[in-house]
Amino acid sequence: MIPFESVAYAQEAGARGFGSLDILLLAGFVAIFYFLLWRPQSKRRKEHQALMASLSKGDEVVTAGGIMGQVTKVEDDFVMLRVAGNLELRLQKSAVGSTLPKGTLKALDEK
Repeated sequence: MIPFESVAYAQEAGARGFGSLDILLLAGFVAIFYFLLWRPQSKRRKEHQALMASLSKGDEVVTAGGIMGQVTKVEDDFVMLRVAGNLELRLQKSAVGSTLPKGTLKALDEK
């Protein structure tokens, strides 16, 4: 005989559904995901697509890699970028990071 013998009885498992707190937490996580991740990324994507669509000859741009130049030709998916003198590069439109104010390249060349 064991002196510290005890018998444990399992309690019947009750079915537990979603409570109002569970639904509230789930809705909170969805709202946080939407406002902190999805919405800002969607906004940046739309702005970049608008930038790519508005590129035209003569625009001064900076690429994602940091190359600065002037657009000399715009094709469907590519742009020709004059980087220096007679040096031109063909880049994808999606590589263009931002546009510069007119005269920026000339001001940098004078320094």
